[in-house]
Amino acid sequence: MQDLHGIGPSGAARLIGDVADISRFATRGHFASRNGTAPLDASSGDQQRHRLSRAGNRRINRALHIMAVVQLRHDTEGRAHYRRKLAAGKTPMEAMRALKRRLSDIVYKQMIEDVKKAGTGPGGHVGATLQSSAADTIPMIDTSEQSLPGPAEPQPRTPLLAASSWMTQRGATTGGQPGQLGVTLCSARIAADPCT
Repeated sequence: MQDLHGIGPSGAARLIGDVADISRFATRGHFASRNGTAPLDASSGDQQRHRLSRAGNRRINRALHIMAVVQLRHDTEGRAHYRRKLAAGKTPMEAMRALKRRLSDIVYKQMIEDVKKAGTGPGGHVGATLQSSAADTIPMIDTSEQSLPGPAEPQPRTPLLAASSWMTQRGATTGGQPGQLGVTLCSARIAADPCT
């Protein structure tokens, strides 16, 4: 991923972390839609225009924006693409949008190649198969087939009657003194005299 011009360690980490499994996206268009670089039609009348989408994952979009800015500062294919768009009559913002979409496609292609090179399985994990099990190294053993500990021991409980009489003795009822133990029940006194 860091072989791409404009992607450093933090940008690569951001892209890998936010994208997770690139196979979630069927096409580069789906990926562009998710990261907010797919253009939105903003045409009106005879004027055909597209604008930048505000939807999608903004962190991925920011990483692509930084990549675009870095490519514009150096003599790269990204700068040549940007200049071609300006020469075609696009505004600087439209040319930047087109560059970010192009870089989104390049990142998508690179991530697909990285997954193929690593030989990862479902979920992006090396060695994962659809038959593997997290419960055991042998895929045939399921978590429900393993023995479970014996039944739980019953725990003694405080009867409700004993707990309510203890609270009554401490003045925590509607007729008690406010402030004792920090507990005051005042449901009957709310209208006449609020609790203090």
